[in-house]
Amino acid sequence: MVEDEHRVANYVKKGLETKSHIVDVAYDGEEGFDLASEEKYDVVVLDRMLPKMDGLTICKKLREEGIHVPILMLTAKSAVEDKVDGLEAGADDYLAKPFAFNELLARVKALGRRPRNQTGEVLKVGNLELNTNTYEVKRDGKKIALSKKEYALLEYLMRNKAKVLTAEQIVEQVWPYDSNVLLNTAQVYIGYLRKKIDQAFHNKPSLIKTVRGFGYKIEEK
Repeated sequence: MVEDEHRVANYVKKGLETKSHIVDVAYDGEEGFDLASEEKYDVVVLDRMLPKMDGLTICKKLREEGIHVPILMLTAKSAVEDKVDGLEAGADDYLAKPFAFNELLARVKALGRRPRNQTGEVLKVGNLELNTNTYEVKRDGKKIALSKKEYALLEYLMRNKAKVLTAEQIVEQVWPYDSNVLLNTAQVYIGYLRKKIDQAFHNKPSLIKTVRGFGYKIEEK
């Protein structure tokens, strides 16, 4: 956790430790960046307004160095544009102060369950490739432009190749702890991906499959 308000940092640290988490705390941005870039963490809880180095800069520098640890940005700035800035800087989720500890705990758990990225890892299903370092997606050598959510959904499908994923699992992983997202959102975004991944390559086999009554999967056959 990177938080300059000692009272907040110690409150969250104590609460997470009672739930069997091990927590390191940094009270300024430089120390936080050094810890996050040198150690392997499951999740980083990051304040936006910090002395020495702000949270947005920390996010950007970690992503530039190929460090894909899930980041929950915790801040008093809750306007939509502030959230967008945080997400575009590389944060995975955003929680405004004041917050309920149970909500923070749920978000930390959701982020901690995400599959871990590895620098330069290339995921493949047939002739479809996704590079987790460059965020490039290609099929048959041709680049495919995806939105951030489309990319996140495709990465989740590809990391679970040939495994049936329910709409509930997809929403939980791609839209973590967002109560405003309906289950049919998964179906909508599966449709978006199909247009770009399968229908745009009509002379190639379809990769994204619906398993009626259960969910969705991606596989070569």
